[in-house]
Amino acid sequence: MKEKRKTLKREPFKLLGHTIAPGKTVRLTLEVAKLHTNTPIQIPVIVSHSNKTGPTLLLLAGLHGDEINGIETVRQIIKKGWHKPNYGTVICIPVFNIFGFLNLSREFPDGRDLNRVFPGTKNGSLASQFAYIFMKEIAPLTDVIIDFHTGASQRNNYPQTRCDFRDKESKELCKIFAAPFTIDSAVIAKSIRNSVSKLGKKYILFEGGKANRIDNFAVQTAIDGTLRVMHHLGMRYFDVEAPEEEGHIIRRTKWIRASSSGVLNLRVKNGNYVEKGSILAIISDPYGKFERSVKSPTNGFIFNVNEMPLVNKGDAIFNIGKRDAKAIPSVEMKAEN
Repeated sequence: MKEKRKTLKREPFKLLGHTIAPGKTVRLTLEVAKLHTNTPIQIPVIVSHSNKTGPTLLLLAGLHGDEINGIETVRQIIKKGWHKPNYGTVICIPVFNIFGFLNLSREFPDGRDLNRVFPGTKNGSLASQFAYIFMKEIAPLTDVIIDFHTGASQRNNYPQTRCDFRDKESKELCKIFAAPFTIDSAVIAKSIRNSVSKLGKKYILFEGGKANRIDNFAVQTAIDGTLRVMHHLGMRYFDVEAPEEEGHIIRRTKWIRASSSGVLNLRVKNGNYVEKGSILAIISDPYGKFERSVKSPTNGFIFNVNEMPLVNKGDAIFNIGKRDAKAIPSVEMKAEN
């Protein structure tokens, strides 16, 4: 989007009861609840409002408090000043679930997953109140949202973006983001993606790495993708070329589950292409009595790996994806619906 555009008089940007003048970057505070000590929980919201008209982009991380890669991604973008656009406005929320972040936990203190309570209620659970404030005060002001996540627990996600391929604009933004994998993913009820999509917002879900770890490759992939999207939206020029290897479009996915309990010894690297019948892992008991091979039920790409050394029967251990929309047969393993 390099064509010249007519410069319009820029109006102030209003958020959380504050007015941000054109050309200013400010740090606001979102307060929803307090700790048991009556200490208020303050969620920093960094807003950069340029002098020139353009879209509003939200960079959101820490929806799950133990997903550190997204937090590090937004932190680096702010540290290097890349969140300051020449056109439009950028809102950064590096840590949304501050309770989970303080406790290295995915959930809120009430045990709820914030990403399953949207759009929230004013007087509901603590997580529901956070969702409600976000949907009332922040989401309506945005045009595009990039939401950064990781795999839960010991599940390691190879860097990927997800969207509903029926949403052509979001799919195009995922293509611009250019992660190694772009996955056709149905919208989950009561998720943030479901709620903001109903508002007509364009949304990119990024997944990379696993919880409570910083994966530099995943972080750099997320940063590069974000800068490409900002460049594409005409917000600021960034000389970030697309990866040399074109990313893979995944239209059908399935979990491969453990057929036995035991010690899991991986035989394949995350992100690899595998063929049907390939041995992905060995499950054994600690006493040398048995070994069971975990074989791929189809040709496809491994984009999520369970890195727990011990697994129980039925545990999801690999997520495999195919480019076409044909069903993936199940061989030896159970599939997740």
